[in-house]
Amino acid sequence: MDGFRQECKERALSNNTYDYITDYPIGLAENYDPSFCYTDLDGLYNIVYMNRNNVPGLDAGYFEYQSVPTVYGLMQTEEGFTIGGFDPTGLIASGITQVQRPPLSLTGSGVVVCVIDTGIDYRNPVFRDENGNTRILAIWDQTIQTGTPPEGFFFGTEYTADDINRALQSDNPLEIVPSMDENGHGTAMAAVAAGNSMSSAQPYVGAAPGAQLVVVKLKQCKEYLRDFYRIAENAEAYQENDIMLGVSYADRFAILFNRPVVICIGLGTNMGDHAGSSALPSYLNAVAVKRNRAVVVCGGNEGNASHHYEGRLGTGDGAETFQDVEVRVGENNRGFLVEFWGNLPDIFQVTVRSPGGENVPAVRLSFGQSITYGFVYERSRVTIQSNLVEPASGEQLFVFILQDPTPGIWTFRISAAVETHNGVFHMWLPIRDFLSSEVYFLSPSPNITLTEPAMASNVISVTAYNPDNNSIYIESGRGYSRVGNIRPDLAAPGVNIPTPSGARTGSSLAAAMTAGAVAQFFQWAVVERNNQYAESREIKSYFIRGASRSADTEYPNREFGYGRLNIAGVFETIRGNV
Repeated sequence: MDGFRQECKERALSNNTYDYITDYPIGLAENYDPSFCYTDLDGLYNIVYMNRNNVPGLDAGYFEYQSVPTVYGLMQTEEGFTIGGFDPTGLIASGITQVQRPPLSLTGSGVVVCVIDTGIDYRNPVFRDENGNTRILAIWDQTIQTGTPPEGFFFGTEYTADDINRALQSDNPLEIVPSMDENGHGTAMAAVAAGNSMSSAQPYVGAAPGAQLVVVKLKQCKEYLRDFYRIAENAEAYQENDIMLGVSYADRFAILFNRPVVICIGLGTNMGDHAGSSALPSYLNAVAVKRNRAVVVCGGNEGNASHHYEGRLGTGDGAETFQDVEVRVGENNRGFLVEFWGNLPDIFQVTVRSPGGENVPAVRLSFGQSITYGFVYERSRVTIQSNLVEPASGEQLFVFILQDPTPGIWTFRISAAVETHNGVFHMWLPIRDFLSSEVYFLSPSPNITLTEPAMASNVISVTAYNPDNNSIYIESGRGYSRVGNIRPDLAAPGVNIPTPSGARTGSSLAAAMTAGAVAQFFQWAVVERNNQYAESREIKSYFIRGASRSADTEYPNREFGYGRLNIAGVFETIRGNV
């Protein structure tokens, strides 16, 4: 590796370097750091690595909101019980097993499924073919720095199918390909999407058992971001820009192998405008409209977390002029962020009151400002960043950063700075895993609790339901988007879904099963030349038309979107038998 690439590798990994997402000409950043390194993503975004000594801190309000990487977490629950034998209930409910059989015989053959997550246990038999060779085309492990990164990237190590097969033939595979999945989340998703093992000992089949896999193992977020977002110790946390790099890596396989690619993401965050304007959702939108690509994302597990508040100030004479939003904070909390998004055309101001009764005066900051308040009788500190017009969304944004918050009830008094016209505002707390103790709204709304990037309009966004009784998974995120767009698109089985290590539950499993169904459709459409130029938007429309719907339920709705995944129903619709 030449000197420049080595320096860029060190910057990409160093906690002394800020990662910065730009959507403007890269030359502007050179004004601050002439020796900076960056990665171009399709001419749409640049991931820039800038020396922290040359720019102000994140809490100074200097950086534009969308330029600071958001941090994403896993949408999983703990590993469940071990199933006595393989249970195909979810596959049958989704019409997947029906189209795996003749006459369609759709197994995802000729299609690539890419899982961007915690890695994969490549040694597991469910990822091998009938000859014992791997079905994994490549692994980009962002956490291993001893090998060669993929072309065009600065860090991590790429392992090819040849590398993996050599490892599988050795007595100690990890000496050759040391990539592992310590968490198991990525392995579970890959198995549900494309696993296959018909051995008598442990038979297992995923949705697209004939597909091949590409895997991106994400590195953990940098400590400066973990500190800025006050993320709980030991929480799995991944940077938005690293996920974007993984998407770019996956996208190239459509050209490299001349095959359709399904990108599956089982990660989520509560940060962002919940309308798909942030960097990762926007980038996914651009990738999803490319021919022979599809992007499937989960809707998260925040529907029952009490982490969303929706309010409306009254309009006209005699209307309510303020609302008090109460947040319960538990003991020993190191801190957290609260985001406030105010709808156009109103201008809001906020007063913060601590549990001890001390007040931060009414705040109405303008472009790119930040201010920090301390308290006389409490050690808590509150930093407030504000932008009257957040560039990507156009909405008013407050970010409240609470450090060492006193346990008890924190009150945010929301009022209008001038005459109220619309009055609608929303507030979100971080996802559960990022909090070091309980934090929740006392009067929450369960709606608009889909995690980003599920609000991206061109991707296929999926929530989870229980195929045993067709009920929505209680923790699953609910729609719509903050601006009223219909999200999610579908619900898929996500409760007690069999994986090689036992049953798991969560919206990430629903996304994985849907990704496998999309691979089945790609085989029919592209590989078998029935619709050679299919992409996410077309596939989504087919899947919506073929979805299962209950006669006593109105669709679309906030829980199921347009219905339950049913790939067999898609082909019945195409054939005209509905």
